[in-house]
Amino acid sequence: MRNILTFLILTTILSVSVFAQDGSEEIKQMLESRDSEIKELLGPSGNDFSQDQRDQLKDIINGVIYYPAMAEVALGDTYTEIEEETREEFVDLFATMIRDNSLNRLDIYRADVVYKDISVNGDSATVNTTAQLDDVRTSVDYKMEIINDEWRITDMSIDDVSTAESYNRQFESIIRKRGFDALLESLRRRAART
Repeated sequence: MRNILTFLILTTILSVSVFAQDGSEEIKQMLESRDSEIKELLGPSGNDFSQDQRDQLKDIINGVIYYPAMAEVALGDTYTEIEEETREEFVDLFATMIRDNSLNRLDIYRADVVYKDISVNGDSATVNTTAQLDDVRTSVDYKMEIINDEWRITDMSIDDVSTAESYNRQFESIIRKRGFDALLESLRRRAART
């Protein structure tokens, strides 16, 4: 009996240790902390927000996103074909667009989130969650990488639709019809309106 109890305790300690060592617990804590900050700032449903609160929400919601990786997927082959200075401008404009879009529907950040699976493979990870708001369940999944010693989101999928790939389809269509310069100018105009 004592051997069985010892075995169970060691197995539990080892499984908790492996869970902590592979980064999954760190990722979960980071995302849960972000979620709590957002919910606290949002307050009860129906609140109006000052510009300062909107700016804080943008920073919290988007602070863990690594835009260069997402922008590279969104732009496809064109990303490596453009000059470094243009690439940097594109990443900045892309980040501005994502940040602005993140505030379109603030109620979604009030959803209850369940972490179904966090799979870590070296410096990359996938996180599968389900967000439930009222009676609506939505799967929200993240691709993450360690960048500068921190876990960062490099793409997110909502109901199996990748954000980066969705933008890629839109951008490729514009580039095919009107060229990259037209896309860049469109993003500049959009950023100037915010």
